Amino acid sequence: MVRHDTFTISRHLDVPPGEVFTAFADTAIRRRWFRLPGSGASYEHDFRVGGGETASSTYTGLDTVPERLEYRSRYIDIVGTHRIVYGYEAVIDGELRWTSLVTVRLGVDADGTRLDWTEQVTFLRYERDGSVDLAHLRGASVLRLNGLDAALQSGRPHQQRR
Repeated sequence: MVRHDTFTISRHLDVPPGEVFTAFADTAIRRRWFRLPGSGASYEHDFRVGGGETASSTYTGLDTVPERLEYRSRYIDIVGTHRIVYGYEAVIDGELRWTSLVTVRLGVDADGTRLDWTEQVTFLRYERDGSVDLAHLRGASVLRLNGLDAALQSGRPHQQRR
């Protein structure tokens, strides 16, 4: 059985849309906020339609067996500094666990950018009814966007930060 879910996270970021877009496109900036948990990470990024991103690491939680994490994405649509659409797969210990279609919309907002992150996920393997997996994925996306905001702020001169 599969489980389908959708969620949207909206954020105000205190920088113009072009700077947010650059944080997605520029590999050096993206590495500051896009990470897999664990150690021994590898990472490749090709920001263009048809390009994508791969990452892998080994994660060991408290009192758990190490898990090999893999992330593989492909950019489907990139429209100026306004929209990024990509699909990705999450693989744990060689098993495809879920796949998602992500739409990132960037718009001008008072003194910055409104970012809307919409994720349509298909869980192929999940725990119990899948609600824990959805909460985990949504929480990881919130943490990733927190990292994006921190990376954007760290790149700005101190007097311009809010």
